[in-house]
Amino acid sequence: MSFSQESVECVSELREWRPVVSRKCTDPLWLLLFFLFWAGLMFVTGYAVTAGAAERLVLGYDSFGNICGRKNVPVKGVPLSGRDMTNKKYVFFLNSCSPEMQSPKISSVSLCVSSCPQEQLNSLEDLQSFARNNGSCLCVYNLSISSYTLNPKAAELCPTLPVPPSKSFPLFNRCVPQHPECYSKYASVLISMVNEMDVFHRILSGILAGRDTVIGLSVLALAFSFIVVLTFRFIRTLLVHTLIALVVFGLLFVSGVLWWLYYDYRNDPSTELETEKENVKFLFGYAIFSTAVTVVLLSLILVLRKRLQFTVQLFQIVGKIMGRIPFLLFQPLWTFLILIIFWVFWVAVLLSLGTAGTAQTTSEGQVEYRAFSGICYMAWYHFIGLIWTSEFILACQQMTVAGAVVTCYFNRNKNSPPRHPVLSSISVLLCYHLGTVVKGSFLITILRIPRIVLLYLYNILKQKESTCAKCLLKCCFCWLWCQESCLRYVNQHVYTTTAINGTNFCTSAKDAVFILTKSSAELASISCFGGFIIFLGKVFVVCFTVFGGLMAFNYHRELQAWVVPLLLVGFFAYLMSHSFLSVFEVTLDTTFLCFAIDMETNDGSAEKPYFVDQELLMFVNQNNKLTDRQKHGSMRRGSEDGTELQPMT
Repeated sequence: MSFSQESVECVSELREWRPVVSRKCTDPLWLLLFFLFWAGLMFVTGYAVTAGAAERLVLGYDSFGNICGRKNVPVKGVPLSGRDMTNKKYVFFLNSCSPEMQSPKISSVSLCVSSCPQEQLNSLEDLQSFARNNGSCLCVYNLSISSYTLNPKAAELCPTLPVPPSKSFPLFNRCVPQHPECYSKYASVLISMVNEMDVFHRILSGILAGRDTVIGLSVLALAFSFIVVLTFRFIRTLLVHTLIALVVFGLLFVSGVLWWLYYDYRNDPSTELETEKENVKFLFGYAIFSTAVTVVLLSLILVLRKRLQFTVQLFQIVGKIMGRIPFLLFQPLWTFLILIIFWVFWVAVLLSLGTAGTAQTTSEGQVEYRAFSGICYMAWYHFIGLIWTSEFILACQQMTVAGAVVTCYFNRNKNSPPRHPVLSSISVLLCYHLGTVVKGSFLITILRIPRIVLLYLYNILKQKESTCAKCLLKCCFCWLWCQESCLRYVNQHVYTTTAINGTNFCTSAKDAVFILTKSSAELASISCFGGFIIFLGKVFVVCFTVFGGLMAFNYHRELQAWVVPLLLVGFFAYLMSHSFLSVFEVTLDTTFLCFAIDMETNDGSAEKPYFVDQELLMFVNQNNKLTDRQKHGSMRRGSEDGTELQPMT
């Protein structure tokens, strides 16, 4: 088996490597398809902006259709609508401490007020005094302040007593009660105006209730990611030992704390609420998962401990390569910033889609908003856009890093690296290879969407006694996850081959698989062990972030639904560490693929000299000698053990 003719012609130029002048746009039809898809997203965005009313959700609105902080237009049949609420910017629920849901709306009447009560109000006289002193009326608009204590219907038109002290939430302008027992309940009902999914309620209500802790843990994960990046960049033997020791300590300690919390919560007699019982179930699942991961990782660390010195040399070589490209470490920051901007845009459009509807009058003289038909299909299209575009942005980072590493590897003068390899790689990507990146990200999306659908079906079947169906769904889910992981691995090498040869996705995939298959015996162990150490760095970030979350959330047990937000914090910590450490991972894989191609196309003679750095070549040779010694030793032991005595003749 050999390279395709196009690849051979391109690779043959590596003897005097320079950017391929005859590059052409690869996979242009896929790029056109992506543009058409985004045209559809722009249509959905335009429809959401024109038909939706995201300000209703962000600024808040009362039960009579008035948007707080705005001058409103009257709604036909609702006498209390169309009021000027410019000075009344906060939403106040009359039954804020124990609101109830009556789908598709909250049963409690909501009003726009100018300020939230800072102290508890125990009587109608306190409500009247608060309205006169602060100018904020907490009763229905058609009840005058002087009638608070005189009108016999004041108890129905005013809030439920006692009124707990509340504070305005800065993002959604709601009066959030500060009493611990009311806090999570109110937050859950607040989020229910966006979506009526129970899981969605509890996750976001927990985030709202512990938002300061979640933000602090996210910053902690960012700091740990920077520490691990610097550790890998300036790695030494002591640092590797310290990192592995901290990972072992973190795994054991987090597993122990999870089991202790599970035992503590299970035997707590005050555990009565449904959310607290769910906390116990989640803690039990976390403890089992953490224990299993701990056992597997500790076993791998014990087996691979003899290759520790090779790991130090490997990352020193990778660090030397990255030292020639100093701006490569900043690439994850730009990628993460672009992802944040896109996610904010996506959420804003989703909120507008969720509020697209018409106002309808109820028999009580209040206003309800009914969604338009077809919104569900637009939401699914918008969701596919989230997955595809996110994968496209991450694939662009992989292609950029691969292109920069390829440029420096195939450079004869190692002491004089190319100028601006990152910018050069970005320009080549934008001009020629966007179609290849689009195709690779689309294949990942195709595999991810069925996983999400299967997860949705599994949640539906979870409440039913269908064990066979659950088992089948789990098997399909695992199979799709394995397929996606393999495709991600192949995609990374496809992007590297495209950066070298300038070929399309399919041709690059064929060449990459050929090279990986032929060189797997020599380089697979090095690449896999390097990837394992990088994975340990990700585990370090997640372990210590989750440990901080366990301590913080356990300290505030009144937040009730805190275990699911802790899972999201762990996922964000892994995403953050993956975004930064993926630079080392891509650099490592790209370097060894370039090495394999260099060995395949050159022979070290004067006509075909190697491009490889001598330090990398010596490292690979030492690793191969160690592997050969281990193989010969095992074969020799096997032959000695398998010697059969023959009778003398």
